[in-house]
Amino acid sequence: MILLVASNKDAASLNIRNQVLAHYPFKRIGEAFQENPIYEASFSNKAVKLVTLQKESIRAQNLPASFVNLELVVFISRHSSVSGTPTLSVHTPGNLGEAEFGGLPRKVSISPASAMRDALTVMKRFKDEMQLAYEVSYECTHHGPSLNVPTMFVELGSSPEQWKDQKAAEAVAHAAIAAISGFGESKSPAVLGIGGQHYNAKFTRLALEENVVFGHMIPKYALPYVDSEIIKQCIAKTLERVESVLLDWKGIKGEDKPLLLQSLNEINIPFSKV
Repeated sequence: MILLVASNKDAASLNIRNQVLAHYPFKRIGEAFQENPIYEASFSNKAVKLVTLQKESIRAQNLPASFVNLELVVFISRHSSVSGTPTLSVHTPGNLGEAEFGGLPRKVSISPASAMRDALTVMKRFKDEMQLAYEVSYECTHHGPSLNVPTMFVELGSSPEQWKDQKAAEAVAHAAIAAISGFGESKSPAVLGIGGQHYNAKFTRLALEENVVFGHMIPKYALPYVDSEIIKQCIAKTLERVESVLLDWKGIKGEDKPLLLQSLNEINIPFSKV
């Protein structure tokens, strides 16, 4: 079963949820979750439940305990940034360091790499078709929850002006359903991305233009507290097989490079520089 998750604490999330309900054949059922209605639909013979949380999505660490046979969790969410740049984004949740914003310290969720790439691709398509003045981007792994279930966020941001944008919310809704519809069909191996900014333009371009499938992405700001154990966890907690690491070499500080290379050699995984 696949779970699509909105939050009553999140204006963008509710707008995306409304676009999902407007464009896809979800039906309300007699059950409730956290006093909110549950909707059901089927995509490519996959049963999907749409639920709404009473709390912030990043605090949903115990969510899997309420459901059985979870295959995928897709959070529809707002995105915030200081710059306020209009952005449609996708990422896996989890903490590479301390758990400042939900989840568990040094624990990441399982990354559904192919589903994330599907969402990113559909975001780009609808951004172009709808002529939305938005960036489309991967984000690096960050914030909670840290779940032992394939989990991803599809987000609309980066300020209240965008959170209420119905056309952009529709684009994110289509991206979420695309991730769900194609889930489990791709057999492509994945790569782990390391380096660069939180919004990694190089990794995004490789995914969109060359069909590279990224799972977890570790930004340069996280490298001071990333070691071989975190790297191994990011590899193990990717749904697809991770065959190599791509380094945004210019996006890695010189002082962080020796320990990073030592860690990669300890793990004995191939890597290349982009």
